[in-house]
Order: sequence, then structure tokens, then C-alpha cells
Amino acid sequence: MTTFIELVVNGLSVGSVYALIALGFVIIFKATDVVNFAHASLLLVGGYVTAVLHDDIGFLLALVAGIAAAAAVGAAVEFLVIRRAAVENHAVLAIVTIGVDIMLTTELTRRIGTEVLSLGDPWQNGIFTVGGVSIAHTRIAALATAAVLISAFLLAFRYTSWGVAMRAAAEDSETAALMGIRLTRVSLGAWAVAGALAAVAALFLTVFPTPGLDRSTSFAAMKAFPAAILGGLDSTTGALAGGLIIGLTESLVTGYQGDLAFLGRGIGEVAPFLVMLAILLIRPAGLFGTRELTRV
Repeated sequence: MTTFIELVVNGLSVGSVYALIALGFVIIFKATDVVNFAHASLLLVGGYVTAVLHDDIGFLLALVAGIAAAAAVGAAVEFLVIRRAAVENHAVLAIVTIGVDIMLTTELTRRIGTEVLSLGDPWQNGIFTVGGVSIAHTRIAALATAAVLISAFLLAFRYTSWGVAMRAAAEDSETAALMGIRLTRVSLGAWAVAGALAAVAALFLTVFPTPGLDRSTSFAAMKAFPAAILGGLDSTTGALAGGLIIGLTESLVTGYQGDLAFLGRGIGEVAPFLVMLAILLIRPAGLFGTRELTRV
């Protein structure tokens, strides 16, 4: 039971981080109808800037700089690439983001090289133990931070003018534009916010018990993609639910993979994608996604 509780808490913590990344996918999709495959590289930008600067300016300022850098790069991608792409097909724009991801990831992995970079977090390798259950301080911090950020975003999405503009653009972009909503501003803000959330997620994906930021961090970040698909690409609630489901699945399957040896080694790495495929076979729009109805 102790092992089970530890796995559940760790799964919820990692799942909350996946939810932050999945929320970035959802924000961009709702604002522009584009699936952003460059999201993992935005995460890598934020993590790299934080890791490089924390020795010189301290952890908090370095984290702020990393968040700002990821937001700026996200906004730059929207302004310089997506907005100026002479195509109307959103599937083509999704492929364009793959090219952006390859370019950014290649440059950042070249800079990182074979090193494992520390982000200088204040929790280090601290462990909190209660009733025989051991939980890393970083996991508790990740869960609390994600809860605050996701709650703040959902409130802003519902009650602020920016949130109203984004919801209107997602519902009917043409009507929203006729009503005076500047779709380009909404799109730019969506990419910037998604980049900022990715930078925060980068911190908790690279702190203890993981060794740090390295070339494989962007691959770990892509586990959040099944979370976004699972919950529904047009649902902010779905991003939260999908992230928690994927985090729990990965934690439990990895923790008990000794009992699941008949499924093959490393089943925990592919379990999130298996869950995604299983859900999509039953509900292609995701658990909370909007079903498209076709009238004949």
C-alpha cells in the first residue's frame, strides 16, 4: 500500500506538469486551429535559459528569464512563421511547426551537447516522509505550482477580456473578427502564454529525481501530447484531466512493470500512447473534446 500511495502521488505530480504542457497545446489550438508540434522545443528554450543563468543571477530571476524567453520565442514563431505562412490549410501549418521544432531542438541540443544541466532549484533532493510514504519535495512543489497556475488560467480564461476574446475566437473566428476582436493579438498572446507554461513545466521535468536538463528532455515533454489528445484538443478541462490520467498511468505502469514483464521491457514509456490510442478508438474527439456533427 505504501508503494501504491507513493506511485499515485508521484503520478499526480508528474501528471500536473503534463497538464501544464497539454494546456499549451490546447491554448494554441483554440486560438489558431493549429496543432503546435514545436511545443517541446519551447520547453527546451525555457529550461536552457534557466539552467545557463541561475549561477549568475540566482534561481528565481533565472526562472523568470527562462519563462520570458520561452514566451518571446513562442510569440516570435507565431509572428514570423505562422502568421506569414501563405497557406490556409491548418494541417500544413502543423507540418510547419514540425520544421520549427527540428530547427530549435537541433540548435539547443548542439549547445547542450553531452552535458546534464542543473536548473539550480531550491528543493534539491529533499524527501518528505509521513507514515512510511516518501515523497520528493520537488513533486509537492510541482503539484502546488501546477494547481495555482492552472486555476489562475481557468479564471482568466473565463473572466478576463483576453479570455472572452479567446473563447469567442475559438467559437467562431469570423464573427469574432466582425465584432472587433483582433485575432492576430489573440493568436500572439496564445503562443506567448503557451511558451511561458512550457518553461515552468521544464523546471519540474528536470529537477530531482531526474538528473537534469539534457538532450532527451524534449522527448520527455512529448509525453504531454497524448494528454492533450486524450482530453480533447479544444478543451482546457480536458488538458487537466488528460495530464492527470497520463501521469497516473505512466507512474503505475512503470512502478509495477516487474509484474507486467509479459508486456515487454519499458512498457511504462509507451503506456501513455497506448492509453491515448485506446481512448481515440472509442471517442476520436477525446474525453472532453467537441464532437463534430455532420448532417446529411
